[in-house]
Parts: sequence; C-alpha cells; structure tokens
Amino acid sequence: MTKQSTRQRDIISALPTHLRSFVQVQDYKAYTPRDHAVWRFLMHQLRFQLGETAHPLYLEGLRRTGISIEHIPSIDDMNASLEHIGWKALGVDGFIPPAIFMEFQSRRILVIAMNMRTIDQILYTPAPDILHESAGHAPFLIDVDYAEFLQKFGEIGMKALSSKQDEFVYEAIRHLSITKENPHATDEETQEAERRLSDATTANDNSSEAALLARLHWWTVEYGLVGDLSDYKIFGAGLLSSLGESRNCLDDSKVEKKLLTINAIEHPYDITTEQPQLYVTHSCRHLSQVLEDAAKGMAQTRGGASSVRKAIASETVSTLVYNSGIQVSGIVSELVIDAMDNIAYVRTTGKTQLAWNGEQLIGQGIDFHSSGFGSPVGHVNEFSRCLSEYSIDELRFAGIEAGAPAILEFVSGVVVDGNLITIERRDQKNILFSFKNCRVTDVAGAILFDPDWGQYDMAVGTEIISVTGGSADPTTFQLHDPPTEKTTARHWSESDQLLFKVYQALRDLREKQSIEVGSLQQLHSDILEHHADEWLLVFELYELMILQGSATKDAEPLLSQLPEITGNDESVCQLVAQGIERVIAQAENL
Repeated sequence: MTKQSTRQRDIISALPTHLRSFVQVQDYKAYTPRDHAVWRFLMHQLRFQLGETAHPLYLEGLRRTGISIEHIPSIDDMNASLEHIGWKALGVDGFIPPAIFMEFQSRRILVIAMNMRTIDQILYTPAPDILHESAGHAPFLIDVDYAEFLQKFGEIGMKALSSKQDEFVYEAIRHLSITKENPHATDEETQEAERRLSDATTANDNSSEAALLARLHWWTVEYGLVGDLSDYKIFGAGLLSSLGESRNCLDDSKVEKKLLTINAIEHPYDITTEQPQLYVTHSCRHLSQVLEDAAKGMAQTRGGASSVRKAIASETVSTLVYNSGIQVSGIVSELVIDAMDNIAYVRTTGKTQLAWNGEQLIGQGIDFHSSGFGSPVGHVNEFSRCLSEYSIDELRFAGIEAGAPAILEFVSGVVVDGNLITIERRDQKNILFSFKNCRVTDVAGAILFDPDWGQYDMAVGTEIISVTGGSADPTTFQLHDPPTEKTTARHWSESDQLLFKVYQALRDLREKQSIEVGSLQQLHSDILEHHADEWLLVFELYELMILQGSATKDAEPLLSQLPEITGNDESVCQLVAQGIERVIAQAENL
C-alpha cells in the first residue's frame, strides 16, 4: 500500500459506515498518458478562455486546491492543499445518490468521480468525471463565504424530502451515463437506457423538496454567474468545465440572464443540452440568502401537519422530530388531526427506527419495529407542559410511574391505557414511554393499538417540529446501498498501448529543460508515420514545436494536416482551431 493510498484510507476510515462503501481509493496509475493529454488540452484551453470571463478567484483557486494544468490531479495532492481550508476530497464511482452526495458536502468533503473523459467525449461526457468534479468545483472553496454556502447546502440537501420517482430518475441517469460511456454498448442498449430515463422523467412531477433543491443547486453551484445583469463572471462548475458552454453562455442574445431569486426552483433544466437561461447572483452572501429562503419553506424547518403530509406523499423513509428530541424514522403512512389541523396521531408502515440526536435508541431499531410504529402527539389532559419536561418525581406525584398501570388521556381524545414498563430519558427529558398490555384508542373509540400486538412504545412530544428525508441514524438504518452497476472498466489493445507510449514520450520531451532538435525530429517522424490520424497527438506535437521555437518551420505543415484528421467533425475542428489560437498567442508572448 502506497503512502498516498494510506492517506485516502485514513480519511475513509473516519467516515460513518454508511458512507464508506460509496468511496473508492484513486488508482492514479490507471490514467493513461492520453488521459493526461486530454486533461492538459482542456485545462490549457479553459485557462486561456476563462482568464477574463471567470470569477477572479478561479485561477488562484486551481493552484491553492492542488490542481495542476499539466496533469490529472492526485486526490492526495488535493487533500494536502484542501486541509488548509478545512475541506477534504474523496473519489467515487460516477453518480452517487443525491442524499449521499449532499451528506458528503455537509461534512466538507468534495466527492470526485474518478473517471477521465475520453478523447471521443472531450467536449461532453454524460457521466461526471474528474475534470468537472475537481477543476469545476474545488477552486472556489478558497472563498470562505462560498465554502460555508456549499456546506450549508449539503446540510439542507441531505434532509430534503425526496420521492420514489426521484429515485427512479437517479437510477435511470446513472444507468444511461454508464451505458453511453461503455464503448461496447450497442445502439439498442443505448436507446433502451434513453427510453428508461425518458419514462422516469415523465413520471416524475419534480415537486419533491429534493427535486426543487436540485434545481437551485443546478442554477447556482453548477451553472451560476456572479455580478449583475450587465457585468457578470462565471463561477458555476458546469460552465467552468465546458469549453463550449463557457463561451456560448456569454452571448446575451442567445442565453437570457436573470437575477437569482428563490423562483429559480420553478425552472427545470435539461442535462443533455446547453441552458437557455442562467441566473446571476450578487455575491456568496446572496447565494446563502436564497438558500435560507428555500429552507424556510421546507419540512425540516416548518414541521407540523403540512410537513407530515409531505412525508406521506413522498412514500420514502422520512424522520419525524418531536419537540422532546426523539426521532421516528420510517415510511409515514397515516396522520390523524383535529379540527384545527393539530397532529393527534402519526403512524409509519414497515421498518421503523427510534433515535435521539441521530443515534438509534437501544432496542428500538428496524428489527424490533419491523411492521411500523404509531404514537400520539399533543398535550395530556391536566398537564400544562409537555410530558418530556417533567421530572421523574413530578410524574410519580401525578400517578405516572414505571412498573405501575397508567392511563394517559390526550387533549385530542387519544387514550393510552396500559402498564408502564420504562421511561427513557435523554438530556434530562422523557422521550419514550414503553407499555405492556396496552390499548390505544382515538376520540371515537377506534383501536389504534391492541394489547395482543405486543409492547407499545410511545414517543413523547406535543409537536412535530421538523420532518426530514432519510433515517435519523443511517449507520443502523441504511437506505442507500452502493450501486451494483459499476462504470465500465477500460481495456486497451496492444496498438493502444503503443500509442500511449508516444503520448508519454511527447510529455517527457516537453518536460525537459532543453529539447534536443534530433529527439524532436525523431518523434515528429514517428507520429507522422504511425499515428497521423490521432488529432490530439498531432496537435501536441504542433504545440511543442511552436513553443519550442527552433522547430517552427517543421510545425507549419501540421496546420494543414490537422483539418484532414478531424474531417467532418465540426466540434473537433472548432476545438483544434481554438487550440491553435491559444498556442499562437502563447508563442507571441514568449
């Protein structure tokens, strides 16, 4: 095990168990010399193109977060730089579940897809790759206000209520990205993956909190502009890692610019095409204010019956947080209210967990509550305060004592009648009453719990103050398993390996302090004889010759050869033309 991989494993071992399985240690040797050449080409072009249009911190941020223009970054080099600003970086395999992504972000961990886009997808990759994830997201972490905004987004995002349809869309997107990245996938397999995503997207009304928050993330973190409507700079990672869109987005006649407000969540986005409108934020503080406005309307902030209804509509595991601090996690299936919309009783279906402060209560996990859970909410008759606030002596004086029969008559009309076994306390609060031989009825006398069903556990609280997505303690109630479908491993032929050696030879020559003319000429002859159809290799040779100076004359014929190699591929032709423009500008400044 290398020293570098040991560092990564130390960070992984410090994670909670439910996050570790999503992380992979970077195998730096897996990147080919051509991968590094693709990285280098794109990063040089982006730096050249974004010098005046990106936020001024962009280039400084690249340097201060351990990201080189010349080669794919090492996760360990990034961590050595990020630790000075309180962040870390870890590798993952492509798309991971949005809630997991947000939890990493809340922990100030930047997750980075390990794949590097191929030369065939140099302008656009359907899957997240290391260029977008590192060079796009990391630079602005050096801004304290932006880093705090990103962390807060993670904290809010990981608790957003999602839906079953959201999960189907995520799975379909991941499957399509893997299929499109697989060189062996057939047209039929790609078309089927596209149909699957289309069906999942059509079936999703995008009204869940997670879906709406994803839009805000898209229009800010991924595709945000900063400044004002007449003078703005790029800071969104999606724009910073796209040569085409970072240029095209500046055309106000084609891309509408709007001032960022919370209303941005009303506008959906299409990941397969350039965006028709973008949003401009005044500052990082403005970003945080818009995020705060979004949080105000979410169930995690509002609580109450309306938030419980959101949880029921989601049909996914949610967590109800009582004002006593106890947390009930499960698929919320039933809500009983009074005439003023106050909660009288809530019920979950299937596996349910009881926790406090994010830690499962002993004996109160999904094995014990495998068929659901139900409990009253509200004040008990003749008790002026929540039962959680009474001392054990005060409860005993009122006739409520462990080991004795107890009848709790709630103001709502719910009655709990049984033998009280235990009172669970945390932080000097009563959070859970457990009964045996217990019957629970509603105001009409209907049975809510029968003694034959076993032990009855009653969560204590007069209000549901927060409703969040996911389980309270995911280490013992894990909802997201690592994807079984992995990104396709690349296998290289013998001819590929020979090609990569030429890429490496070109890199070795470039990195020398002085280049012997004979070595350059020999490499020139080898490329023209054996690899003249590899446009990036020919371009790198042209670039080296021009910037080396003494070989400028030999480089000129390559200008006519490059268009022949790119053929009818208009996007690559444009890419090469932009590269030549950059090389000429560099040469003039030497």
